[in-house]
Formats: sequence, C-alpha cells, structure tokens
Amino acid sequence: MNVTVFGIGYVGLVQAAILADVGHNVVCVDVDQDKVDNLKKGIIPIYEPGLTPIVESNFAEGRLHFTTDAAEGIAHAELQFIAVGTPPDEDGSADLKYVLAVAETIASHMESPKIIVDKSTVPVGTADKVSAKIASVLDARGKDLSHHVVSNPEFLKEGAAVNDCMRPDRIVIGTDSQHVETQMRELYAPFNRNHDRMIFMDVRSAELTKYAANCMLATKISFMNELSQLAERLGADIENVRRGIGSDERIGYHFIYPGCGYGGSCFPKDVQALVRTADGIDYDAKLLKSVEAVNYQQKEVLFNRVLNYFNGDLAGKTIALWGLSFKPNTDDMREASSRVLMENLWAGNAKVRAFDPEAMEETQRIYGIRDDLELVGTKEAALQGADLLIICTEWKAFRVPDFAQIKEALVNPVIVDGRNMYDPEQVERHGLEYYGIGRGRSIAQA
Repeated sequence: MNVTVFGIGYVGLVQAAILADVGHNVVCVDVDQDKVDNLKKGIIPIYEPGLTPIVESNFAEGRLHFTTDAAEGIAHAELQFIAVGTPPDEDGSADLKYVLAVAETIASHMESPKIIVDKSTVPVGTADKVSAKIASVLDARGKDLSHHVVSNPEFLKEGAAVNDCMRPDRIVIGTDSQHVETQMRELYAPFNRNHDRMIFMDVRSAELTKYAANCMLATKISFMNELSQLAERLGADIENVRRGIGSDERIGYHFIYPGCGYGGSCFPKDVQALVRTADGIDYDAKLLKSVEAVNYQQKEVLFNRVLNYFNGDLAGKTIALWGLSFKPNTDDMREASSRVLMENLWAGNAKVRAFDPEAMEETQRIYGIRDDLELVGTKEAALQGADLLIICTEWKAFRVPDFAQIKEALVNPVIVDGRNMYDPEQVERHGLEYYGIGRGRSIAQA
C-alpha cells in the first residue's frame, strides 16, 4: 500500500520504517530540511536500538522516501498519517497547532478522497477538530472530496519501539467507517497474523485509550514511589514488598519498580494533558493530580539525600553521576530525573561529572559548555576524585560494577542509587555506604 507520514520524529520515523520494512511504499514529510537531508544520508535523528539499519535498507531499496514537499506526500497516498508533536501548552494541555496545521495542508492539496490517521497523542475530540479543519479548507476551495479521520494511537516504548511496532500487543483503531476498517486491516495485516490484535472502536474511545494507558502506568510508578517513602520510614525494604505484591497475577511485576521519578516525552505530558481535559469538563481528577504531585516530589529525593549527607553544604563538592537519559536504551532527556538533580546540585554550587552511554551529546545540547558540568567517556572516569556517586538511569553497563574500584576512586565511599540496582549488603561488604530508594534506611537515619 502507499502511505504518507507527516512528521519524522520519534513516532513517525519508527512507524514509517516498520511499514516500509514489510513492503509498503512510504513517503515521510517533514518541514525540517536538514533532518530530511540527513535521513537521506543515513543519519538518524534519534537513538533507538535496531532502527538505523531498517531505515537505511528500506531507503536504499526505494520503499522509504523523505521529503519536505507536502504536495508530493499528499498525492502519494490515500492513507495520510499525522505523527507530529503535541507539546504541552502553558497550562499543561496538549498543543494541537501542528496537528491542525498538517490537516490544513492536506486539505489544501488533496485532489482525491483521503483517510487521515491521527497517530499523534491527542486529546479526546481532536478527530472532530481535524475533520472540521479539513472540511472548512475544502469548502473554501470549492472541493467536494470525502475524507475520514481515524484515531490510531501509538503504544511504543522508547528503547523498545522497533519491537513494539513489529510485534504490537494491540492495534487500536477508532472509526465508524467500514471502508476505513478494510483499509486499516490491509495495512496492518503483516502484524496481525498469529492472532487478531486489532481492536476497533469509536474515535473518542480510541483517543482516550492512549491517555488511559499511559496514565495507568504512571499511576503504578507513583504508587510504588509513595510506598517507598513509607517503607523507608517504617524500616521495610520496598524491594521485598515489590516481589511480594508482584507475584499476585492481578498486579504483576511490570511498572512497580520504585525509583527517582518517571520522565520522557509521554508520561509527564499525558498525565498533565488528561488533568487539563478533566478541568475543561469541570471534573476534578484527584488521582491523576496526585500521580503528578508524587512524581515531582520523587524527583527531589536524590538531591535531598546528597544535601543531607553533606549537612546542607554542597559548595565545592564534585558529584559523580551515572545515567542522564530518562530511561535506558535512549538518548532522550525530556523530563529526566537527572535534569532536576543536576540543576539542584548546580544551584547548591556543586559540580557534576557525568557519564551516560548515549545521552551525553543531548546533555551538551541542552546545557552547553559550563564549568560545573564535566561529561566523561567512561563510568570509571566519572568516579575519580568525586565526593560520592549517584545513579539516575539503570543502564546495563552499570549492573555489575567493580565496587572496590568505586571505593578507591571516591573521596567518600557512598553510593546513592536512584534505581535500586544493587543489593545493599553486597555493596556494604565492600566498605561502601549504600542508600537506595525505600530500602529501609535513609541518609537522615544513618
């Protein structure tokens, strides 16, 4: 099938590449000429395991195309995917200006019927706005062309997006058109062979499903982080509690890992957006507001522990930091806990010496060159002469460190572990002090 994808960001590029990889002919449209030129040279704008070879091979074989020419993309296909960003507005609601701009562009150039597929994460009612925008432009052009607006939300996890796209748990389609259902079944047939993963529903339900999924996962994380605070004050170990409740199949082990707060491009934005949606219909979403509040609080935990350890005086201290991205297997630092930590440390006149396997270039882009930030090439280099070590991201490279080397390199033999990567007893046997999240003891209690 011929497919056009507007927006070559995280969602659009992964979806386009995987559709091309199963044989569809995909044109990607973006307003960023540099991004388009780089993609044609094999330079991928994001780090996502497994994505680069798929993009390169399908571009070389002619199934994946990149252009800034919107008219070319619109003429190419009946199926028009909108995968542009929906950044939070000043009040936290999703900003639809890019989605509606694409809708206007499609309507300005279309000369045949189109199926417009909302792949971006958008609030309930967006499909109605997109349809109204298209109808208005077509009316102004004096064109009577049919169009259907479909909700087809993405459920990709950064760091595992390629696999999620190739082997989806479910494919949610919001439409009331039998023609659209037929076309979408044909499009996704290669991913729907073993059993039927396609779930058809009304458009508004599909739009809400995406927000509901992310907010449920964020809720599980904040719940465990709240429990970790209780565990610490009650002398319990949250990791034992996690295993105890995770063994209940009604709860399960996914997303019940305590830590230093969730981040990324989805959970923070989507929780805020659903809260604002609730406000807009005069409903007080108390639980969602609490999820957000707990997360803000949890992102302060690591800094507060370091501040307590040094009795409130961080001036002249150098903090070794392992992990900058908001999660492993990505270079994405949007809403990352490391950012809150570093900015607090700098405000306290401390220096940061950091290592991350993928996110250091992004860190440099965000913060530039500064005297109180040193980005080093190995995790070992981050330790030398630092006053203590903090772990923010649970990269595999950090799982089995040389504790003796850590003790020797640090001025104070202390690990503050924001992801509970290590067994406290094992660490302490090497002569290090260890402070995790909810492990039954805090620095204030030590």
